[in-house]
Amino acid sequence: MNPSRRFSIRTHGCQMNVHDSQKVANLLHHEGWTAAEDADSADLLIINTCSIRDKAEHRLYSELGTLREWRDARPGRVIGVAGCVAQQQGDALLRRFPQLDFVYGTHNLRRVPSMVEAARNGDRASATDESSTHQRFDLPTPHPELALDPARRAYVTVMEGCDMFCSFCIVPFTRGREISRRADAIVDEARALVDRGISEITLLGQTVNAYGRHALRRAGAAGGVVPPQVIGFADLLGELDAIAGLRRLRYTSPHPAFFDDQLVRAHGELESLCPHVHLPVQAGSDRMLERMRRRYTGDEYRRLVARLRDRRPDLAITTDLIVGFPGETEADFEQTLRLVDDIQFTDSFIFKYSPRPKTAAAAMPEAVEEEVAQVRLERLQQQQRSLTLEAHRARVGERTEVLVEGPSRRGGSQRTGRDPYNRVVNFPITLDGVGEAVEAGDWLDVDLVDATPHSLIGEPVSDAAPNLRPDWEQPLPKRPLTLP
Repeated sequence: MNPSRRFSIRTHGCQMNVHDSQKVANLLHHEGWTAAEDADSADLLIINTCSIRDKAEHRLYSELGTLREWRDARPGRVIGVAGCVAQQQGDALLRRFPQLDFVYGTHNLRRVPSMVEAARNGDRASATDESSTHQRFDLPTPHPELALDPARRAYVTVMEGCDMFCSFCIVPFTRGREISRRADAIVDEARALVDRGISEITLLGQTVNAYGRHALRRAGAAGGVVPPQVIGFADLLGELDAIAGLRRLRYTSPHPAFFDDQLVRAHGELESLCPHVHLPVQAGSDRMLERMRRRYTGDEYRRLVARLRDRRPDLAITTDLIVGFPGETEADFEQTLRLVDDIQFTDSFIFKYSPRPKTAAAAMPEAVEEEVAQVRLERLQQQQRSLTLEAHRARVGERTEVLVEGPSRRGGSQRTGRDPYNRVVNFPITLDGVGEAVEAGDWLDVDLVDATPHSLIGEPVSDAAPNLRPDWEQPLPKRPLTLP
């Protein structure tokens, strides 16, 4: 291996960006590159960006400003920018930052190796054209030197893009229109990951549960004959649930508009489907939801949650919320507080509204004053902290299964992992009477003994083995998805 071909990727933003970085790392490995331990030892540095809020965009500009010295410190070093800001800005980034060598957007991952080589020869370029074909999903199989997540988790892309055009959201402009992968390609990828030792898979898509809807509609219009690779999202979950050795199946982020009865039932019937749904609501006021173009009312959202909990009473619901949206009154905000209290979210990601270019909301009048938005943010965060602590305390005394991730942020002799409800559980690293530390990727039964607003505190079950990785030769029992 040529020591002058080492890369480092910095990733900001959502799980889709994280997975895109993994895909690019794989492409580079196939071209003879190897991952650097850190940026100081790298010859190639790629920044994968997020533009969902202006703060993330400005972070990139600051980061690029500081990287001029890094590039100049060693001849031949190359800097690239990827992701949503790259898709949004394109050539403008090259003009603004002379230390930047290449820019590629969300549809052009396959071009990265050739762009890197061109940049090493002095050619600066950007690639932000959009693709509506499945070729963008055609990537090489994982390189043997591509490191798996030590916790034996993996992402699988099932669809990209969004056709919803919520008035606040830049995603349709940075990720493009909806396109779903072939179901057989998804299942094959998931099966290959499980064969390599992956035990938890998260399905990714901007509106992930809209998977397959356009293909199904087109197939129906063509005479009602649906090809086998065209299936709906609940059927896809059923296909994946049938993979022997897959312990946990998750998906993110769904849209409330695309929960049909079959998907709701799946949460009570599929063995591997985790009892957690991240279900963005954004606001509790019908007036704000209409201005946001969310296509549901607060009561419709409540009824959906009730249907899900009817099928899986212990289901953990988390969400996204925006405060300070243009025109939001105190009465609108109070309705959001009321909805959060009604639903009893286990956790929430809460943000102040940030105007984004090209979106309808950016041109809306009645901007909410920054001070008012900040107060609302803090009030809503405080309410959610109380609800999260209450939800965590209610689970003290339970036994839960943890997929170990590694050292805990709490430090000391602590490890951390996540349970089926996607909650962080911290616990001591050794088991009583065993003396062997658990490792990332182990499965561990843990008794919950305490709670904070941020995590659950557990004690490993004393009679449990420290290494509970699944036996990949033994298929797990499955409950089939009941079809209508």
